[in-house]
Amino acid sequence: MTSGTPFDPDEPPVPPSRRIDTVEPNLARVYDAFLAGKDNYAADRAVVDEIRSLTPEFTRVVQEERAWLGRVTRFLVKSAHVEQILHVGAGLPTVDNTHEAAQRFNSDTRVIYVADDPVVLAHGRAILEENDLTHLVDARFDRPEEVLGHETVTKYLDPDGPVALIHSRTLHHVPGEQGPHELVRRYLDLLPSGSYLVVSHFCDPEDEGQGSQLARLVEGVFGRSGLGPVAFRPRSEIEAFFEGLDLVEPGVTRLRDWWPDGPLMASAGREDGMIVGGVARKP
Repeated sequence: MTSGTPFDPDEPPVPPSRRIDTVEPNLARVYDAFLAGKDNYAADRAVVDEIRSLTPEFTRVVQEERAWLGRVTRFLVKSAHVEQILHVGAGLPTVDNTHEAAQRFNSDTRVIYVADDPVVLAHGRAILEENDLTHLVDARFDRPEEVLGHETVTKYLDPDGPVALIHSRTLHHVPGEQGPHELVRRYLDLLPSGSYLVVSHFCDPEDEGQGSQLARLVEGVFGRSGLGPVAFRPRSEIEAFFEGLDLVEPGVTRLRDWWPDGPLMASAGREDGMIVGGVARKP
């Protein structure tokens, strides 16, 4: 997803840490497999299959998150009139990406994706080469000063204009000891008044029953697969990301309940509570 440059045979070889490994599962590709994408391998699908064996409806949960992000983008552009979006920890391109949804409602919307995954970077460069308003920054999302100080960000985003900061499926991959709430606060401190924070996050229902048990089982699959940690946090900890901000109604909620497109025809299932999200404005 970026304004990349064509391959240059004179460029130095890609370091081993940046090469694409098709043998071990990759976080971006695992999410791609959940979304029925084509950019994944057997190792990635094995992780998805194991999670499906524990909770078949988890695929629908991940797909619902993607649909929710489209509705959020529509709100940001049409209702909040935001013209700058910073989507950190971006995954693999799929149908109706953030820049496509945003620019459909306002063709002047500028979108910056941030990723450090070699899989995402490779696909992103191919898809965004001809989009002058959408760019990709190669940086770690857990370094906000580095992200917002990147030359691409400072070139294309107005530092005085409101920015929509999207943390979609990122913060539950930040362990508690690394300070996920402090990370968000550092971003917000660097953004102007009128900016928006968007967060989706895996949630532990704390029901002392099957919901919490499923959360622990899915955490275990991620850990055993070498994908790094994932934390299903209780709702109170997820709501804490929005402290000091003005929450957009209906607040932090199940994604299916956030500005749904039309009436909800299906009843909520246990898995729907395993991911929640919210949107809030910085005063």
